[in-house]
Amino acid sequence: MKTKVKAHFATKTSEESVTEKNSLIKEVEYGTHKVYLRRRPILNHLPKEVRAEAVSKLSSIFVNRQPLKGLSVSDEKKYLAEVLDVDPDDRDWSKYVRRFWAELRISVGFSGKELEIGANQDGSPLNLLDFIHYNFAKKHSLVADSEAEMLKDPRKRFFIMDPRKEVKTKNNSVQIAKRADREFIKATEDIERMKNLLQVLGTVKVENFDTESIENMLYDIKQSTPKKFLEASLDENLDIRAEIASFLSSDTIQKMGTTLVHMNDTISNSEEEAIIFFKNPKNSGLLNILRSKHREAIR
Repeated sequence: MKTKVKAHFATKTSEESVTEKNSLIKEVEYGTHKVYLRRRPILNHLPKEVRAEAVSKLSSIFVNRQPLKGLSVSDEKKYLAEVLDVDPDDRDWSKYVRRFWAELRISVGFSGKELEIGANQDGSPLNLLDFIHYNFAKKHSLVADSEAEMLKDPRKRFFIMDPRKEVKTKNNSVQIAKRADREFIKATEDIERMKNLLQVLGTVKVENFDTESIENMLYDIKQSTPKKFLEASLDENLDIRAEIASFLSSDTIQKMGTTLVHMNDTISNSEEEAIIFFKNPKNSGLLNILRSKHREAIR
């Protein structure tokens, strides 16, 4: 299990910063952290059992005529000296390093290659070779950050599976869904807010539907795209954005590319510019004219 230790750093500056900043607390993580380098499934005419026993190798590649390196120059001196058993001050150090990266091969079987990338309390790797292999794999052009990314790109042959990262990603989605649920419940208490959300998120003319239909459609959007729904719900410009969308749906204003126009006049070159334009009190006269035209158009 990974443990967190608190390291204290005293940082006294000027009197104006005599706050919590005078005693910064940094959490340093240490302990085991296992990830897995996995390969793309082997698909051929051979029996399943034979394919399962096959081993793929992630091999060295050359970038700009030099072998791909998994570490920076300073980290090479810090970590490779122990692996190569050569002093970084040795006149042939660079030759040994180049040969190491050029000859590096990582064997990946059916169940993948387990790599321990955790650290000791002093920050040093728990397993030095696994640490080096992991950093090499991360930079390799044939390795994806996830299985989904690998499957999208036929050039990728391997991916890194990090259980901890997957748990965090999943929980992020859960938290977004929970917040979207809360915002949906708040919105259902205000029919005008529901209309504005649907006007921005939907593709229907809101004025053609009753309250229950609007709530149902908004719920479906929240369920299918909770992040998009949440972003719209938290948008401080939701009301004016919805009004611009309603002007477009009734053809009160027109959109040409990203430009918004009224009759022969350009209002803005983008929706964001239009929001700034209509929020300016100086343009309230035009806004009222557009509102009147919109009301006439939807009668």
